Amino acid sequence: MENSHRPFASAFQKVRGLAALAIALVLLAAAAPAAVRLPQVFGDHMVLQRDAPIVVWGWAGAGENVTVTLAGRTATAAADAAGGWRVTLPPLSAGGPFEMIVAGENRIMLADVLVGEVWLCSGQSNMEMNLKNTDNGEEVLASADLPRLRLLTVEKRPSPQPQPDIRGAWTECTPKSAEAFSAVAFFFGRRIQAELNVPVGLINSSWGGTLAEVWTPASGFALGAGLDKLAIKVREADRQYRAALPAKLGEFEAWTSAAREALRADAPLPLSPEMLKHPIYSEGFPNQPTSLFNGMIHPLVPFAIRGALWYQGEANATIHDGPLYVEKMKALIGGWRSLWGRGDFPFYFVEIAPLDAVYEGDDLPKLWDAQRAILAIPNTGMAVTTDIANLKDIHPRNKLDVGNRLALWALAKDYGRKDLVYSGPLFKSVVFREGRAQVAFDHADGGLVAVGGGEPSWFEIAGADRVFKKAHARIDGQALVVWSEDVPQPAAVRFAWHRNCAPNLINAAGLPASPFRTDAW
Repeated sequence: MENSHRPFASAFQKVRGLAALAIALVLLAAAAPAAVRLPQVFGDHMVLQRDAPIVVWGWAGAGENVTVTLAGRTATAAADAAGGWRVTLPPLSAGGPFEMIVAGENRIMLADVLVGEVWLCSGQSNMEMNLKNTDNGEEVLASADLPRLRLLTVEKRPSPQPQPDIRGAWTECTPKSAEAFSAVAFFFGRRIQAELNVPVGLINSSWGGTLAEVWTPASGFALGAGLDKLAIKVREADRQYRAALPAKLGEFEAWTSAAREALRADAPLPLSPEMLKHPIYSEGFPNQPTSLFNGMIHPLVPFAIRGALWYQGEANATIHDGPLYVEKMKALIGGWRSLWGRGDFPFYFVEIAPLDAVYEGDDLPKLWDAQRAILAIPNTGMAVTTDIANLKDIHPRNKLDVGNRLALWALAKDYGRKDLVYSGPLFKSVVFREGRAQVAFDHADGGLVAVGGGEPSWFEIAGADRVFKKAHARIDGQALVVWSEDVPQPAAVRFAWHRNCAPNLINAAGLPASPFRTDAW
């Protein structure tokens, strides 16, 4: 019988020894001078945003002086009582490589630092989808040795409260490092880098199947109408957690005292209390409001970026958001912009693709309608994907065109390329006259085109009875004439208002028209 307990006793002794060692290390670390540390968004091979103040921050011992040097520029700050410090270096033009030296009680040297254009890329699975799994992925990877394109993938890490750091590391773009990187971000960055001939840094912080509100800061919910429930949920969860924390801390303090006494007496260690679970860690986590902003976006602030790319919306369509998605994006975009403090930085997003599955009724068209409405937010842009969808796959494999279409917005709006057509046709206005609808578009310079000839497809028209009938459409330069013999007095037009649509309307530059409706029924 005694022998049967020996393995358990041996294991217990090992665990007890490890616990003692862990506690000893914690005590030693607390007694030692605090080393200067940087968040992981700073590292070898990183890209810093050109022509913008360079904010560098980190941690050190309270009161410790920390000096940061980069490209002949130096700034010094003293760590505050909590150990936080922050310096701001003057802007630099594109260039490098440089070394960044951070010195206090210890010295950190970051090598191969470039200065150029930095973009944050976020969203759900279509942003997360890696390069290897896209059309011609292996072929693209073979030519992915791009030393002035740098990549940082933020490790998935939800949190009920804002975190100070991410997990991740910058790398040069090579066939190996690009393999698992966001395909959309890669194609965008490759196009921008080639066109501008400056270093480009891409930060991929995405997670499949997630809602927009998961990526939104708590402060953002006040910026969108109808989001009170989300704001209240976050506040109440934090209030409950803080209210329960003192009692739980008392349990841990009592356990700590008992554990120390057990170690001194070489006695069995008491079981530690269970950690207090934050209410945000509930069913459906991490799909709870703010959880991925807290863990995967907040730690990046205020690392300077040029702008953000966003590919998301599938999850919000499945919960029937419709028009509410506009308000959620106002909260997300406004929340990010406010925290970064860089004004209305560009925010370019992807209109999600048609799919003959998953979505109920007209949930998908309603989300498209909301995405088009997001364009009213200043300095936003939308890449349309109705022509490159796979109706049987929520993850279309053509990510090259998606990345390039996002790049068109950036090149035209942020980098001064006046010669580019950067958007497909977007509904502008409608006039009903003599039994027909005359529909006008923005971004139709050079005229409209029906791919494959024939007439534009996927048009419907309705009268006051709100019964939509399949309609004919005729191109009239930059406009369309739409009609149906079954609707003598039309009152509304819809285009591609189906989850499984495959419309053929494009502009002269070959960019597809976005689905729309003229009614608010």
